[in-house]
Amino acid sequence: MRNVKWWAVLGVAGGLWATPAAWAQRPYIGFAYPAGGQQGTTFQVKLGGQGMDRLHAALVSGEGVQATVLEYHKQLGPQEITLLSEQLRELRRDAKKAPDAMAPMMNTMMMDGAAAPRAAASGTNTPTQRLIEKIQKRIAEYVQRPASAAIASIAILEVTIASNAQPGERELRLVTPRGISNPMVFNVGQVPEISRKPMITAAFQVLGKEELALRKRPVSEIEDRITIPCTVNGQIASGEQNRYRFAARKGQRLVISTQARHLVPYIADAVPGWFQPVLVIYDAAGKEVAYDDDYRFKPDPLICFEAPKDGEYVFAIYDSIFRGREDFVYRATIGELPLVTSIFPLGGRAGAAPVIQVRGWNLLGTQLAPPPTNTPPGVCQLAAKKGGVASNRVPFALDTLPEGYDREPNYPAARAQPVQLPVIINGRVDRSDDWDIFRFEGKAGDTVVAEVNARRLESPLDSVLKLTDAAGKLLAYNDDHEVFGSGLNTHDADSYITAKLPADGAYFVHLGDTGRKGGEEYAYRLRIGPPQPDFALRTVPSSLSIPSRGFVTNAVTMAIKTNAATYTTQPVYVLRKDGYTGPIKIGLKNPPAGISAVPVVSTGSQTVTRITIRCDLVATQADFALTIEGRAMLNGRDVAHAAMPAEDRMQAFLWRHLVPAQELEALVFNPVSARTGTRGFKKGKLSKP
Repeated sequence: MRNVKWWAVLGVAGGLWATPAAWAQRPYIGFAYPAGGQQGTTFQVKLGGQGMDRLHAALVSGEGVQATVLEYHKQLGPQEITLLSEQLRELRRDAKKAPDAMAPMMNTMMMDGAAAPRAAASGTNTPTQRLIEKIQKRIAEYVQRPASAAIASIAILEVTIASNAQPGERELRLVTPRGISNPMVFNVGQVPEISRKPMITAAFQVLGKEELALRKRPVSEIEDRITIPCTVNGQIASGEQNRYRFAARKGQRLVISTQARHLVPYIADAVPGWFQPVLVIYDAAGKEVAYDDDYRFKPDPLICFEAPKDGEYVFAIYDSIFRGREDFVYRATIGELPLVTSIFPLGGRAGAAPVIQVRGWNLLGTQLAPPPTNTPPGVCQLAAKKGGVASNRVPFALDTLPEGYDREPNYPAARAQPVQLPVIINGRVDRSDDWDIFRFEGKAGDTVVAEVNARRLESPLDSVLKLTDAAGKLLAYNDDHEVFGSGLNTHDADSYITAKLPADGAYFVHLGDTGRKGGEEYAYRLRIGPPQPDFALRTVPSSLSIPSRGFVTNAVTMAIKTNAATYTTQPVYVLRKDGYTGPIKIGLKNPPAGISAVPVVSTGSQTVTRITIRCDLVATQADFALTIEGRAMLNGRDVAHAAMPAEDRMQAFLWRHLVPAQELEALVFNPVSARTGTRGFKKGKLSKP
């Protein structure tokens, strides 16, 4: 890391700014419910979190989705509830003293049975009555000891999705004067949506008295009748099961896909660290006909179900160990919808147009088009369409190395497939206990890398790699290779080996599945060749709060006004590949006017650095996107990689993960302003420096 001058660190001789810990506490969202909606609809979304005081705006990535803040309810304490109760009594007393000039008309309406007009005439819609109802609701929903204080503050949004909004995943964030929150997954769907009533704050469960904290759901809410296709939205309470009844025809090929862990990837205070949903389908007689709790290596279940006869069926969803609270949010979509279960190959050479084989359900008459030939190397997402409805997205890797395919039989070693290095081999472990073996010629002192890319491309393969010489001597072996920054993947199942060859001659790379499984979906991309030095960057968190020009802090973190620019820092994690130890210059790419940074250099094996960002802008209520970029000379080429924004998330009290985000959002704020921002927040507008 490039050293910052000592006077800059101390904040003297120019009034540099160091972020106080209190200001660094940006707003946090723990859940959003429902976590999406259908194109062409308007609905309310409830969010739970903390640090959302003076919430004034919401942001949704992409085009065609607008969100407006309706309410914010901060978590209340016992003293505040006591004061509200006193206020409620006074309001009720004053309301009783008010003369009822509408009494004669009310009596006439009661005689005629006009219940609704009577309610309006009785003054139940007056400002006073609305305030009474609001206080009553706050008191009724009060929980002295929430199950999780981190999600006990509540915001209510109104979301409008345009009919032509692009379907798929977005990011939803909240904005307060102190900054922009972490993102939550928010979906734009294509089929009708049904949402159960939002949960109120769950109470903490006392050991031995857990039943006192259980949700008391009315019998009428246990099971809903639905018409397919549709998406159902719900929240699971402790010990609860949600049921949905639907009609199906014999031979109807239904897909029920679930998002739960995908919506809230990691929960810090829960084991295994996420909502672990279970899906079960019952026939009209209550007999279980289908079940799933994990789809391959993903915790979110998926059921492909062909109805055996006409009739009614019920699918139920619950947590595998019967936990639950507000952030156990799910979306389950059911219908004769397209589903891609596997593709082959898993990638191709950038600039080419490979033919992609697709397997799945309800795909007749569809095809998966390859990415455009101008798509840069990396991983892109592809989807099939049927009847205007898009399937799930699947990853497809693009690289610049020569590509090939495995050819059977290539086992045992006597039948090994010869390859020329460097190469990426697209193959499958076709059957149980199968091995694919590849032979190459090497020279003494050469360094060879063999790397599998399978699980990272959603293949169920749990690979194992071996490198042997011509005599069968084992030179290198690897099962799982940890990849820092792998996001939602908690099992680093892809293998990686590197070895220096001891002599000239033939060498063999053996690839198999650790569980001795196989099949057409067990696809892989195997890279064999000399090291390809490279790097990737992650920047955490995915939103940045920058104090406006003209404010610094003193020794007790009180803001004072000056004429100086302000400075803040952003961590950048460096993921070095194939042993790369060269310098990486990290800076801002095309920042907006008034925002700048002096590049820093990461060298050697350094895995984290910080970039210092300068602000010459006055206070603004607008957000803007920043791009942090790293540049390095790799094999004589100037290579640039943008840092992927990410969130540092804890799983089950211990493990930490960097969860990728779509954008690095930044906001310039005035640290001494009592009120900054209104609900008229405009995205992407900056004040002039």
